[in-house]
Amino acid sequence: MTTLFDFFARLSATARCTIDEAIGQGLDTQNKGGLDEKGGSLYDPVTAVDRGVERALRAMIEAEFPADGIIGEEYGAVREGARRIWSLDPIDGTRQLVCGLPTWTVLVGLVEDGVPVAGMIDTPRLDELVIGDASGTVLHGTSQRLRTSGCTDLAEARLSTTDPYLFHADAAPRFERLRQGAMLTRFGLDGHAYARIAHGTIDLVAETGLMPHDWQALVPVVRGAGGVIGNWRGGEDMSGGDVLAAATRELFDEAVRVLAG
Repeated sequence: MTTLFDFFARLSATARCTIDEAIGQGLDTQNKGGLDEKGGSLYDPVTAVDRGVERALRAMIEAEFPADGIIGEEYGAVREGARRIWSLDPIDGTRQLVCGLPTWTVLVGLVEDGVPVAGMIDTPRLDELVIGDASGTVLHGTSQRLRTSGCTDLAEARLSTTDPYLFHADAAPRFERLRQGAMLTRFGLDGHAYARIAHGTIDLVAETGLMPHDWQALVPVVRGAGGVIGNWRGGEDMSGGDVLAAATRELFDEAVRVLAG
């Protein structure tokens, strides 16, 4: 997989150059949100940075792997029936970007026959690129192979979710039970929280409402570092948007039990 990891590094370099150029020209932010379940307006920003990064990533993939499919958040799907699909979230955490916060990420996943097999979580403002597959998860530019913390007990776990106010009515009390059982909880990290699981500094992440481009890059990174990632019921099908990632199988199973009530 060395060659593939090198390609992820090239994707990261291109994304970072595109980001710097686009930010220099202004974010040009628009709201693509609709209405919530109570009829209130949702703020779901998209910027010129999101669009520019996805165009740049698509161009590189098209040039290198012209038979592969591509599915991205901003420009949809091409060749979605291909055996290999590249999954793109050009800026995961755009709300953080527009607030000038540093932990937004670029997510790229490679899916083969419906299974995420390789992925990168790139956090440009922290200069941190994490790449994972079945052979392991690495911090690019170092010889460091990442491993989860090994935490097995919810009472000792560091928990994260992006925003507790994004949970729908049924999920909110379930997450609250998880939060009350955890040692501490941090918010607002989006995809970067899963990189922190790989680093061993966060132990558990629980989210709902995710699209495939939000989680497909995360799966190989978490698993390659020895972690477990699946849905809130304990299975591996995350197509419903509920995602649970943990440092160990024991912690994952305990979190599933708590979420089930």
